[in-house]
Amino acid sequence: MQISKIEIYKYSIPMVPFVIATGTMHYAQNLLVRVHTDTGLIGIGECSAFPMIAGETQATCYEMAKDFAALWKHKDPLQIVVRMQELDLFTAGNYTAKSAFDLALYDIAAKNANLPLYQFLGGKKKRIESDLTMGIDTPEKMAATAIEFKEKGVNMIKVKLGKNAQEDILRIKKIREAIGYDIQIRIDANQGWSFDDAVLALTGMGNFQIAFCEQPMRKWNDELLPELMAISPIPIMADESVFTHHDAERLIRNKACTYINIKFAKSGGICEATKINKVAEANGIPCMLGGMLESRVAITANVHFALANHNIQFYDLDTCLVGHLVDPVIGGITYQGMELLLTDVPGIGADVDPEYLKKLEQIVI
Repeated sequence: MQISKIEIYKYSIPMVPFVIATGTMHYAQNLLVRVHTDTGLIGIGECSAFPMIAGETQATCYEMAKDFAALWKHKDPLQIVVRMQELDLFTAGNYTAKSAFDLALYDIAAKNANLPLYQFLGGKKKRIESDLTMGIDTPEKMAATAIEFKEKGVNMIKVKLGKNAQEDILRIKKIREAIGYDIQIRIDANQGWSFDDAVLALTGMGNFQIAFCEQPMRKWNDELLPELMAISPIPIMADESVFTHHDAERLIRNKACTYINIKFAKSGGICEATKINKVAEANGIPCMLGGMLESRVAITANVHFALANHNIQFYDLDTCLVGHLVDPVIGGITYQGMELLLTDVPGIGADVDPEYLKKLEQIVI
């Protein structure tokens, strides 16, 4: 089998502005690739650029994708490890762009085996329930949003924080007063706090039953995480500090986190995500599977991966629900409340409406 051509799309999705500690996203800066083979099989891959976290934009992903496609032309898509090594040798980093190509290869491989991706990866069905995320706003507005989430039957709420430590404590206080303690709250500072602010915020929220805090400080402050771990009454989850399994090994070695958040846009896709999870599992560190602002294409791939890895114990797979104004995906996962349901269609089992794709900037290599 050989790759015959690759379609590349600037897969933009309009959305309600989404605010986190490091910036605001006004639309989903996604990229879609469709890898064609000489056997007729087509692999679908999507990535979502989040420049304030991964340092890549839709534009940079699009340009890198052209080079990746040219590099892979007439090569065997079933040699996944070899193909991904070629991308790593070609350019350092650029994990977001790489992840779309990684997913497309796994889609082809699973289709070739006539298996849904989770079975191809050695998994089996289990219940997957995601949290629902709210962006940063005033304490009062966030409390009102939490009430709306509760009325929808949401069992886990992920709250974005990191703008101001003292006000962040008030945000959580108002949310708890509004919804009580039956709903789990997870918080994510997105690197927004200094060490002193992190101590203030986490100790100040200690009585509010917070499940964990993602990435309290900038990743260049990783050496301070062990000290923060010793002080904080809330478990720490590493996110932006872990892009590869080398990062995971470093943090675990230094006892710098309780959990790790794996995202394809940081790891470069399933190949590296598997390595991160193996390192974490071997060291008793449960993982969460999260995302940026992906559509249901990449979210579906995430669910397949979660079904194949029992150490993935937390799910933050609500990206298409966080303000997306359109859903152009055909097939893929469906939501029953916040539970994600998956079919047994071979491969990833999702694609994008051709009519939607016609409107996008695109190129064929």
